[in-house]
Amino acid sequence: MQNRTAVAFLFLIIIGLLLLTRAPAFAGSEEAKVREAAAILMELNQIPEEAIPPSLLKGAYGIAIFPDLLKAGFIVGARYGTGIMIVRGEDRSWSNPVFFELIGGSVGFQAGVQASDIILIFNSIRSLDSITGGKFTLGADASIAAGPVGRHAEAGTDIRLRAEILSYSRSRGLFGGIALEGASMQVDYGANAAFYNNNTILPMEIFRNRNIMAPPAVDELKRVLNLYTTQ
Repeated sequence: MQNRTAVAFLFLIIIGLLLLTRAPAFAGSEEAKVREAAAILMELNQIPEEAIPPSLLKGAYGIAIFPDLLKAGFIVGARYGTGIMIVRGEDRSWSNPVFFELIGGSVGFQAGVQASDIILIFNSIRSLDSITGGKFTLGADASIAAGPVGRHAEAGTDIRLRAEILSYSRSRGLFGGIALEGASMQVDYGANAAFYNNNTILPMEIFRNRNIMAPPAVDELKRVLNLYTTQ
């Protein structure tokens, strides 16, 4: 019991340090986060053999991008980052972005701090329906698996494609599958309110209402998405 309490205490300390580290850097920078997400998508095809297969992007119901997600740990590890999610409508056009936080932890031998970009590919509309409730646990509320990489990956016959969500991590320019079971996505209501200048706006409203006014960075994000999801 004491060991479990100590582990939980360490986890809370690490999460707190990550939050303190990131808060000043990204306060009021929601538009910069959207631009970062667009830049990550732009770089997908720079290394075709180490990239997300275009067929997965083309068929996705939704895509979430978390730039510079931090992972830190000493015995107990924690991940924390903020990012966006954008989904397709019935006409296959892309919605405006909703801001989320990604929080997770792990136990085992580990030490140090690492930053990486995380991309989640949503293959199921069911998982999208439940993600707007506020908190969404990967692997519990929807199945998740590390995604295949490479332009010519035989993704269609891969058993991992049975998962509702495929997860990717990029560090030092290379994309690779990553296991994120147990991590949670939580709606960042403050970021959404600031970005859309609306304190009462809800995630489902952002996803469904194409007439919501958004900063110019969203147009660039959609342009990049259309470039890489219609190939």
